[in-house]
Amino acid sequence: MTDEHFAAIVQAAHAKKDGQGWWTTQEGRHLTLYVASANSSLSVNKVEAVQQDGKLVKARTARGETYVLALEDIFAAAIEPEAQGARRAGFG
Repeated sequence: MTDEHFAAIVQAAHAKKDGQGWWTTQEGRHLTLYVASANSSLSVNKVEAVQQDGKLVKARTARGETYVLALEDIFAAAIEPEAQGARRAGFG
């Protein structure tokens, strides 16, 4: 991943930057980061905030986990759609 790719991801996720440099997604919206290095791969799910620190990316999940990843090893991200209003049971 390049700096431009990282910027495109946070922009597409409509993330907001806080005072500590974390880009936080909207409430209830998450990212999945796809990482590969030396024939191994990893998917980091339910990411609610990311922070770039030079050649590293920190990813904080909804479960309270923090992953520290090499920027160059991240090759893609999936962004969950914006939450729509909850559907009520019944006809309508």
